[in-house]
Amino acid sequence: MANAVAAVKPYNLKKAIAGIRRINLDGLRWRVFDCKNQILGRLASQIANVVQGKDKPTYAPNRDDGDMCIVLNANEICVTGRKLTDKKYYWHTGYMGHIKERTLKDQMAKDPTEVIRKAVLRMLPRNKLRDDRDRKLRIFTGSVHPFANRPLEPFEMPHRSVREMRPRIKRAMIRAQIKREQGVPVTNKNTEYKFSPRKRMKMEHAKRFFGITDP
Repeated sequence: MANAVAAVKPYNLKKAIAGIRRINLDGLRWRVFDCKNQILGRLASQIANVVQGKDKPTYAPNRDDGDMCIVLNANEICVTGRKLTDKKYYWHTGYMGHIKERTLKDQMAKDPTEVIRKAVLRMLPRNKLRDDRDRKLRIFTGSVHPFANRPLEPFEMPHRSVREMRPRIKRAMIRAQIKREQGVPVTNKNTEYKFSPRKRMKMEHAKRFFGITDP
């Protein structure tokens, strides 16, 4: 009987909904991240941007406007190189000479959710908003979670050229597309033909990702 219950709900319900009442959910989206075939660092950087609200035009560093982030299949995250054996987590018990260490492989076997949580938290600013943003991060080992009744929005991992593009260029491309839709002529002395072939390729990837069409 216990195995049947664990198969239906392979998560700790008390831990999953802990601290939800302390979060003001008005106007927040529920973003879903799938860890299947995703690189740990690249996925964690995208989660850190969403949980801070950096993907919104109303972002401010002194406000906590980030969305709720639900991370699924934490046990299927991927790492590059020899990080499974070379990367180590350290902590100290408080007694002299009692420093402890654990490899990434052992941590994945013990609790893979902590691997993603540590990766995201270490990308956040160390200020008073860090604990509030940590409450918006819900990580599960499998694909089952208790938030199925919420309006979930799956997260689409952008192309690498889009991730590396500066925010100023992204905003300029979106503004140019809005002007084209409104019929306003776009005048820019720095045309795409003045850029290098590599930069033009990145801009083409960004246009396809944001749905921008040329006139």
